Amino acid sequence: MKKGKKILICLGILIVSALLAWASYVAFSRTGLSQSIAPPFIVFVILFTLISGIVSRWVPGSAFLHFFYFPHWEKKSKILISALCILFVIATALCALKPTEAQMVEMASPQVRSELEADADRSIKRVSVTYQSLYFINYISFQSTTGSFSEKYIGFVGEIYHADEGALELVGDFVSYTYRMLGCEQSVLYGVKLTIFLTASSVACGLILSVFLALGKISRFKVLSKICSGYIFFFRGTPLLIQLFCVYLAIPGLVEGFSWKNFTLSLFPSIGAEAVYWGAFIAAFIAFSLNSAAYCAEIVRAAIQSIDKGQYEAARALGMTYGQTMSKIIIPQSLGRLIPPVANEFIMVLKDASLVFAISLQDITTISKNIATNEGSFIVFLPALILFLIVTAFFSLIFNKLEKYFSKYY
Repeated sequence: MKKGKKILICLGILIVSALLAWASYVAFSRTGLSQSIAPPFIVFVILFTLISGIVSRWVPGSAFLHFFYFPHWEKKSKILISALCILFVIATALCALKPTEAQMVEMASPQVRSELEADADRSIKRVSVTYQSLYFINYISFQSTTGSFSEKYIGFVGEIYHADEGALELVGDFVSYTYRMLGCEQSVLYGVKLTIFLTASSVACGLILSVFLALGKISRFKVLSKICSGYIFFFRGTPLLIQLFCVYLAIPGLVEGFSWKNFTLSLFPSIGAEAVYWGAFIAAFIAFSLNSAAYCAEIVRAAIQSIDKGQYEAARALGMTYGQTMSKIIIPQSLGRLIPPVANEFIMVLKDASLVFAISLQDITTISKNIATNEGSFIVFLPALILFLIVTAFFSLIFNKLEKYFSKYY
């Protein structure tokens, strides 16, 4: 089968999976159940994996599709994926059984309900209501603006529990803090999503730049080699936090009339007040990409130079140009050796992304710090640690699978 047809088949599977995921989300939300009963991304991943695995049997020669062919997976992988799917089904069932917001409001004390009814006719509310639904468990709190009362409740498997003290209060805090750090019902660049998006985009951009830096460093042109070596030395020899400050603070100070807010508005005029945060994100993306490029350049250089020189000489003897030799012979063989160190760099950047709290970007660390400051509870750092651990474990698993997949060819 031609390569073009394989690409079209993959795109078709991608579109079908996305449409089915969206349809399931709409169908569940219209039943009156919680809209989080079918997270589109999770459903999309499951559908894409299943459809790709089925279609791979009839698409010969497609390494990408055969990667999803379930019978060829290792036993550990089958157990892990099956366990995750079972957990997803159980969590979805629990989500369907959890109490609604209206039911949880009905559980409030008569004093709270009377104040809520009175608030309907007040311009200044006397009761602050916080409702948070974290997939299969939800949380609601009623806080008096005068401090006369405070009530908290947890909804789980059709039951509603008081969460004003003891272990249930701790569980309620965990639900509330996790909900806020995940950025549920808020913009894309928020909490965990911001951390993952910043890491993935900056490492991807850094990896692309690193190929040119690595080739420039090992180039026979001395000027180009020195420039690339100087770039790598500079970004590896200075702290990432200082580089972030230089990009975010020093550049606007050096360039008259320049600000990241105005720069963002020139690119995305419809953002409005969010331009401040988008500007901070763009500055962080540039700083992290430049830093990651320096580290990945050394990884790429080492991988290229690990290939036997005889292959380079043989390619040149066949009349291949330098570019053809690198793109068709050397770099493809380097991919399998690139994955472990690039995976390590990705995990390092993922954890270093917490440095963006210094420029007030709302990542996991910044939100945790804000919650701890506002509520005087340092328990918030425990779910923050757990979220970082889960995200790190997820990407570590993906890179381990990619490493095993590519290593079998070398």
